[in-house]
Amino acid sequence: MVDESNSVNNESDNSNISKGKYRSLRDIVEHVSGKSQSSSALQQDSGLAEVLPFPFLAIVGQLEMKYALLLALINPAIGGVLLIGPRGTGKTTAIRGLVDLLPEIPRSLCYYGCLPEDIEAGGIDAVCPNCARKFALGEPLAAMDKIRLVELPLNARIEDVVGAADENIEGIEKYRLHRGILAQADRNLLLVDEVNLLNDDVVDAILDAAAYGSYVVKRGSVSATFRARFVLIGSMNPEEGRLRPQIMDRFGLRVVVEGLSDSSQRFEAYTRVHEFQKNPHKLVHEFSEDTKIAQADIQTARDILPEVIVPEKISTIGMGLIRDLAIDSLRAEITLFESSRAYAALDGRLEVNEDDLRATAPMALRMRRSTYIEKFLSEQSAEDEEIKKVVGDTLKLSGE
Repeated sequence: MVDESNSVNNESDNSNISKGKYRSLRDIVEHVSGKSQSSSALQQDSGLAEVLPFPFLAIVGQLEMKYALLLALINPAIGGVLLIGPRGTGKTTAIRGLVDLLPEIPRSLCYYGCLPEDIEAGGIDAVCPNCARKFALGEPLAAMDKIRLVELPLNARIEDVVGAADENIEGIEKYRLHRGILAQADRNLLLVDEVNLLNDDVVDAILDAAAYGSYVVKRGSVSATFRARFVLIGSMNPEEGRLRPQIMDRFGLRVVVEGLSDSSQRFEAYTRVHEFQKNPHKLVHEFSEDTKIAQADIQTARDILPEVIVPEKISTIGMGLIRDLAIDSLRAEITLFESSRAYAALDGRLEVNEDDLRATAPMALRMRRSTYIEKFLSEQSAEDEEIKKVVGDTLKLSGE
């Protein structure tokens, strides 16, 4: 792995960008995290009120955080990412910086959301009549569209989250329900900043949608079921309160984000932030070519992911890790092996190896044990043994 503290201080880093320069997306991430800012001339600022996110690849260090977010983009089956750490460590900046790396997915052209995969799974009756006709005529049911980053504001009301009736329409139509934020996040990324500060009713709605991939809204006599198959990306500062165990369990990868310890990295981070504040377009331009290559590699990784396998040797090692750590939740192995597959795809390989397990295991298995549950199970085990003994002794006496 490349040592990020070794900065490259020449302009060729920014101009000599080609597909052949990097072997894989891992090489891009690890290279640009440590390269120094170019001293090229400033570009003219447009002066427009355009919101530009800080480039994801311009974030210095924090490799585990970067990989966790990239793996979630590549493989939604991982179950999302939770970033835990103090203020000012780049958690929200990294999440919002993903917008230029987001891959494309087939997006339904139908009002009801019909997709070709529905026909593959359930036959022609699984789609609406109009889509069935289009399928018979060989017309497309979906078109490629970029995944979007949907943010759930901390002050969002439950009506904003799940949807509400349109009260601007008169007559019977006024009871028509509109999609909420969770429905808008279907097949997208859902960003929940400061997730530990959300109201309980909003957390319950997220849990319901994350568990089933859909949720039901009832308003009077009218009800509707909305699809909500999103990748949950959250952040939190543990100083501001704990996270409910139910919502914690819905995050596949858990990353503890700490401040940079290397002084040269910290100064490089300051330099990039300073350049971004002076002229965001310049910094975005500095990393634009690397970003294009990374976005293409993420798309490729998603395409080859179905072909990536977990060999028997690797599955044995992985299950041994879970056994030795005494983790009860079955989500542990789901997250571990799905993130390992994504890590292999990110590196352009079709078979998971030990390095993939080594890189993903801390993120996948962290914070999955509960001292309360361990104590509860221990006490319950002792009670069960006592019950078995009493039952055995009693039946023995009754049989004499």
